[in-house]
Amino acid sequence: MQQAICQIDTLIQARWIIPVVPENIWHDNHCIAVHDGKIIDLLPHDEALRKYQPDVFHQRDQHALIPGLINSHTHTAMSLFRGLADDLPLMEWLNEHIWPAEATWVSPEFVHDGTRLAVAEMLRGGTTCFNDMYFFPDETARVAAEANIRATIGMILIDFPTVWAANAEEYIHKGLKLHDEYRHHPLIKTAFAPHAPYTVSNDPLTKIQMLAEELDLPIHMHVHETAGEISRSIEQHQIRPLQRLEQHGLLTPRLLAVHMTQLSDDEIIRLAKSGCHVVHCPESNLKLASGFCPVDKLLKAGVNVALGTDGAASNNDLDMFGEMRSAALLAKAVAADASAVPAATALSMATINGARALGIDDETGSLESGKAADFTIVNLGGIGSQPVYNPISQLVYTTVRDKVSDVWVAGKHVLKDATLTTMNEALIRQKAIEWGKKIMAADQKQHD
Repeated sequence: MQQAICQIDTLIQARWIIPVVPENIWHDNHCIAVHDGKIIDLLPHDEALRKYQPDVFHQRDQHALIPGLINSHTHTAMSLFRGLADDLPLMEWLNEHIWPAEATWVSPEFVHDGTRLAVAEMLRGGTTCFNDMYFFPDETARVAAEANIRATIGMILIDFPTVWAANAEEYIHKGLKLHDEYRHHPLIKTAFAPHAPYTVSNDPLTKIQMLAEELDLPIHMHVHETAGEISRSIEQHQIRPLQRLEQHGLLTPRLLAVHMTQLSDDEIIRLAKSGCHVVHCPESNLKLASGFCPVDKLLKAGVNVALGTDGAASNNDLDMFGEMRSAALLAKAVAADASAVPAATALSMATINGARALGIDDETGSLESGKAADFTIVNLGGIGSQPVYNPISQLVYTTVRDKVSDVWVAGKHVLKDATLTTMNEALIRQKAIEWGKKIMAADQKQHD
């Protein structure tokens, strides 16, 4: 008896489909079936045409279809500071340029326009989910929801007063209000986002730990970013930052520890035992000369390592393909081992590992039935990718983000033939140019 044809929303055929789970495999000339925003099947092309009748069929004969990339650490609104203060060490960059610029410019309008610029850049580069930490997180959440991109929005916490909040109590109060507003949203999640051990004191850290347990939320924090951070902690607290966090109950699977360039072997063992996640930002760390995250050691110890870009003010882009390549190459040099962090591992770091860190790996991060239809299609037909022996290697070592042709988030086609469908790119670009003129004029005046 012939099987009945099933009516579905979308069927996509690609030259290669790379599910990420299991790692380091790909399927030739397969299709992915999508209905009601979910992946329902992954099967050979001929079988798919017999089984499904799609409302929309896409054929991509020279392309690789992969899970949407997950940028596990960024400050989206800071895209408006891109290139403002380059080639400076971290604390000079922060104290003399970024923090003064933030004091002058950060506002709901700034965060709204900066986030739109960042989200447009990320979607065009194949990123379908980002984990953010910045002021006016309500604006970031609104932009993400309107653009139909998945996001975890950080409930920022820092000791000193800013335009967003006057003290720890107000930061936490506003963060909880944001959490309540979006707790049932299909695309927007929240996380506590204490800035760093050197900017958050003990009492707020204790409060954050209690609330995170109560609300079952991640904690997203810069940790062990520079050698100077370690020295200051020993001077002020007589212990290293990671040990201080451990004393406050923060070394748990909830913690996303960003950067982690300064780690002892003992600390790596403690991270593995605690279940903490590490978010590696190779290009930002290189540009700020912050140090080298021992990624190969962390992975071999069993630590989940995800990838992030950091903000465009210190990177200077939000290109996850660039981060994958940099992560793979840098890990080999740091480990003095050419086999460290192979291409398939780098792709996992940019997809399923990020989903695990954010606690959303049951929703996204790999191409499995029942998960959200979050995926990216990349053209490997160009001369710079030929010949294709291994599509995963080509994605990591030869592909640039401009080769992304299509992106879906929760089944919605948000980038179609390299054109954004949920955002006005011309308007976003014009707004960014206007902000740039104002910010540059003020910065030049300040430093004349």
